[in-house]
Parts: sequence; structure tokens; C-alpha cells
Amino acid sequence: MVTVRDIYECLEAFAPLEMKMDFDNPGFLVGRGGAPVERVLVSLDITENVIAEAADMGAQLIVSHHPLFFSLKSVTDGDGIGRKVLALASSGIAAICMHTNLDAANGGVNDALAGALGLNDTELLNVEGVNGKGEEFSYGRVGFLPEPTDMRSFLERVKNVLGSNGLRYHDAGRPVHKVASVGGSGGCMLELAAAKDCDTFVTSDIKYDVFLTAKELGMNLIDGDHFCTENTVVPVIADLIGKAFPDTDVHVSARHRQTAKFM
Repeated sequence: MVTVRDIYECLEAFAPLEMKMDFDNPGFLVGRGGAPVERVLVSLDITENVIAEAADMGAQLIVSHHPLFFSLKSVTDGDGIGRKVLALASSGIAAICMHTNLDAANGGVNDALAGALGLNDTELLNVEGVNGKGEEFSYGRVGFLPEPTDMRSFLERVKNVLGSNGLRYHDAGRPVHKVASVGGSGGCMLELAAAKDCDTFVTSDIKYDVFLTAKELGMNLIDGDHFCTENTVVPVIADLIGKAFPDTDVHVSARHRQTAKFM
């Protein structure tokens, strides 16, 4: 019988915790390691709806990208995190979260995002460190579209492949060809993209000053939404678990969706 610990070890081998950022809290966060797992739900976040979805389908484990908590001093029903931890525990559902280590992993968030955008010949945006295998890693990617295209056409592609209900962007009036991409909040990496001679940068949670900098640098800039730029990895993780443990029933959340709406 497959256990929670078995699945955690598989995920940690794919996205070693040594690649996480200092602030982060990925890992096996809730549950019993020896508990048997027959059904897994994979989601970008562990929300109350996702916990209910897991309980309704009889899942023993939720695997998410975003950690359920970053620091925890108490577990009570007096706050949202405590209520979710209690709901998981009372339903016998474990929680494994893989975050910035999954951003950096070969085949993780940023490779999934670059693939969705149609980028070829991808390379690391920069070098953040070296993992235990001696491999350099980064929280961003750079690649090329097969052929240059106009910004409007690329915006349509981004919106469609990410399933976004709207985009924020700056059009610098340049064709899109060499693209940098960072899943999640990557606005601070704009100048790294410029240093790589990218004409376009795709990320999310872009602040006003970053839009101004993009205008000054003459770069196309696209905010694809935090959920949408990172949710590309959810089917990757579901596929990884399904192939490693073929007798385990693995599902992608059908209830968790983009939160932001646009008029």
C-alpha cells in the first residue's frame, strides 16, 4: 500500500527542499506519514473548498503548490488556517506542499509555464544556486517563440493557454520573440530579463513601479495572474504521482479556480 511518506519522498526527489527560498515552508505539513493513500487531490492551494472536495471524493491526501501555512503557533477554530488544519485532521486528510523548490525544479512551475507559452530553447533566467546533484537552478526561464509575433497575438495566446479571464500588460510596440517567464510574483526579476535581451516578460502580481520600469526599458510586460501562471504545474504533479504510483487514483481539483475578475 502506498503511504503519504512514499508520495512525499517522490515529490521531494523531484523538487528538493534545498532549492526553496529562505522564507518558505514547503514539505509534509499535516498528517501521518504512514497513513495509506488510495486517492490524491492536487491543487494550487489548500482552500476550504479544496478540503471539502477532497473529503467528498474520499481522498486521503492533498498535494498543493502553496504552503498551507508559513508559521504556526496555535491550531484553533479561531482563525482560517487553524480551521483548515482541523478540517484536514478531522477528515483524515494529509497535506504535502511544494512551493519555491517546485518553482526552481527541472520540469517544475517555470518549465511548465515556459512550455505553455510555447517557448523553445529555454535556459535559466539567472543562477540562484546549485542543488545536491550539482545542477544550477533558477526561479525563471528564458526562451524563444518559433517565430516573432505581434504583441496582440501573443496576448491572446497567453490568455488562452493560461485560462486567464483577463491580462494586465504594457505594449512596448516591439515584436515578441525572446521571452522571459516567471511563475507567480516575479516583477523583481524584470531587469534580469532585460539583461538577457528579452523583448517580453511574463509573470504576475506586477506593481506600478515595475510597469514604469518596463516602459523605460522598452519591454513588453504581461501580468498573467498568480493563479494562472502557476496552475500550469498542477497537471504536471498529478501526472508525476500517477506514473510513480499507478495504483493510486489521482485527481486535479475541479473547484479551485482563478480568483481575480476583470470588468
